[in-house]
Amino acid sequence: MKKTTRFVMPLAAAAILASSSVMTLAQQTQSPTTAQYNGSFAGSPEQEQAYKDGLEAAKLDTLAKRKIDPTSSHLYKNPPARVKKDQRDAYRSAFTSGYNKAINDAKANGGF
Repeated sequence: MKKTTRFVMPLAAAAILASSSVMTLAQQTQSPTTAQYNGSFAGSPEQEQAYKDGLEAAKLDTLAKRKIDPTSSHLYKNPPARVKKDQRDAYRSAFTSGYNKAINDAKANGGF
């Protein structure tokens, strides 16, 4: 029994240490889960938020394997309640810009 314990315990410790270093490496190499925004959109704060919404919607549509079309997105069809009725066209325009930017960047960089 002692001989088995002498062999098994160091082996188990080595396995635990090896798996923790692999997990750490995997966590460091994963890309962030949200779309990157470099702040290059010029417009009102509401339009900037719409642009960010478009970036995120494009990523979510791609990952969920939904149709890649900004006009079919839920947020395009139904802008958030914070968007006033007279601002919906501006929201949709900025949303579409963000959506298309995210899709074009993803194509150029090999995906999200």
